[in-house]
Amino acid sequence: MRASIPPLSTLVAFEAVARRLNFTVAANELFLTPSAVSHQIAKLEEFLGVRLFERTARNVELTQAGQDYLKRVAGALAAISAATDSARKGVSNTLHVHSTPSFATLWLMPRLAEFARAHPDISLSLSSSVEHSDFTAGQVDIDIRYGVPNWPQLVVQPVFNEQITPLASPAFLRRHRIETPEDLLQVPLIQSTVSVVQWPDWFTSRGIAHSPATFAYRFDRAFMTLDAAVQGLGVALESTFIGEPHLQKGRLRPVFEPGWALPVQAHFLVYPVRHAQRGEVLSFVDWLRQRAGSP
Repeated sequence: MRASIPPLSTLVAFEAVARRLNFTVAANELFLTPSAVSHQIAKLEEFLGVRLFERTARNVELTQAGQDYLKRVAGALAAISAATDSARKGVSNTLHVHSTPSFATLWLMPRLAEFARAHPDISLSLSSSVEHSDFTAGQVDIDIRYGVPNWPQLVVQPVFNEQITPLASPAFLRRHRIETPEDLLQVPLIQSTVSVVQWPDWFTSRGIAHSPATFAYRFDRAFMTLDAAVQGLGVALESTFIGEPHLQKGRLRPVFEPGWALPVQAHFLVYPVRHAQRGEVLSFVDWLRQRAGSP
């Protein structure tokens, strides 16, 4: 019986490539090189004696044999993940949360003591990176993701309704007289390259077709964009929720009235349906959504 089971590493690689239909993307998800993933697929195809993928210069497609095999393998891997979840729950009341770096640093960490007081029986582990968690590995219970939600077969819940608005330091505002949106075109602007709302979006909302072709500073993380604004390097277009620590301490101020902010839902709680069976997951989800004032 055991001889008919291929190495688990080859199955994990196969499922990732089949789901992504891209060796490079699958490799990034698995923290491997594309060549290592390709080697795992070749090893599995040799084991099975069938071709699982058709590779061309531009894309990757599942063969019919690959499609049939995926239907069975995906369910088996999900069962392994579920068994791992149950085993972890039985050992101790652990909860592993993964988050984007900016949300973890600026919003979640300052509030973790509240969660600990409310749930002293839960042992929480927090990790952060820009990569989405791979739930098939059975290591993460909840993922807090940023972006446009497109994660099928997962529970997706918005964390809060955010307000995106220009933010600047008091010293910067004293140096630059900014009274109208057009005035922003005369001062250094800071771009957050990963934000779902960009400067052209905000200018358009104020009826201004023109927007800067270049920016004084560009960052790929919200916490760096906000730090640059705190240092007086320019005006940042960011969420008042994520920038709350700076706003509360007076390091940043909204440039304009609240009505000029753009509402958006961009942070989401994401987890497999099976994880909703865990009390620790439900406790964290309920606490976070109540603390964030989510709808």
